[in-house]
Amino acid sequence: MHNQTHRHLLKEVAPYEKSNLKASIWQVCNTLIPFFVLWYLAYLSLDVSYWLTLPLAVLAAGFLIRVFILFHDCCHHSFFKNRVANEILGTITGVLTFFPYHKWKNEHNIHHATSSNLDKRGVGDIWILTVEEYMTASIWTRMAYRMYRNPFVMFGLGPIFMFLFKNRFNRPKARKAERLNTYLTNIIIVGVTALLCWAIGWQAFLLIHGPIFLISGAAGIWLFYVQHQFEETYFEHDDEWSYVKAATDGSSYYKLPKVLQWITGNIGYHHVHHLSPRVPNYYLESAHTNTPPLQHVTTITILGSLQAIRFRLWDEANKQFISFQQFKKGLATNQFITPPIEKTKSAS
Repeated sequence: MHNQTHRHLLKEVAPYEKSNLKASIWQVCNTLIPFFVLWYLAYLSLDVSYWLTLPLAVLAAGFLIRVFILFHDCCHHSFFKNRVANEILGTITGVLTFFPYHKWKNEHNIHHATSSNLDKRGVGDIWILTVEEYMTASIWTRMAYRMYRNPFVMFGLGPIFMFLFKNRFNRPKARKAERLNTYLTNIIIVGVTALLCWAIGWQAFLLIHGPIFLISGAAGIWLFYVQHQFEETYFEHDDEWSYVKAATDGSSYYKLPKVLQWITGNIGYHHVHHLSPRVPNYYLESAHTNTPPLQHVTTITILGSLQAIRFRLWDEANKQFISFQQFKKGLATNQFITPPIEKTKSAS
């Protein structure tokens, strides 16, 4: 796309960058109320059978994903027009999802500003090494990278590490408001958890919230992962990087069944979201449908998205993700002997 096309595309999406108070309040009601009701029903079901509790926990996990979408919109100040309203709801939903509002908002904004930029990796994104970087990495870095990219680690242990450890500490040089918000979120999480453990017992709490936490966490990481990790996505170095191309070529349209689309708050329209983060989730589909150029982005189905599990390294020469198996074949045929570019750029 040329710069003129870029400007035109941004102009076409601009009308959808307006929050609707009625729609936002309705989403708060149809998301938070069912989540709390399902949580309570899961608790009551413990006296009947845990096989009844588990399905209720799965449903509650779906609504917790939707709670995160509200939190996500608040972080972009797109859910309400009022900044304070976004911060209040963002902090509340941050407690429910174990995300400190200010900390995640700042890191996620960096992700939007640097997505698909090979020279600005490392904040708010998935760890990605290029073929050249992997070839020149130490054995310890290679082992750590292989472990990190293992599906069991990323989607199984990932939620535990991210939500229980990484999100609990402030980043270096965090400003006062961010630090205080992280402390406040941690205190409320500990307080509410302690209160629930006292009221219903820690065993009951773990039996209910354990699966809710793990399922919603794994699904959340998967959604973030798959919408940037597709075979011929977009990555460029800073001097050639384009914000609009990072959105339209580096983010996919994850075409989900209507029920899952609703549960995930239209986040499948990730290309629209990256093009304009100020579009609230309930307008993402309309922006996609009414903007013809956006309908030509990479579309991924659930079945097709499963291929993303094998994507491990970014091949700069061929502009595509490859698996470790493809990398081994490339080494065997001397495909990766010569670095694909003249100047070596290391991952940040």
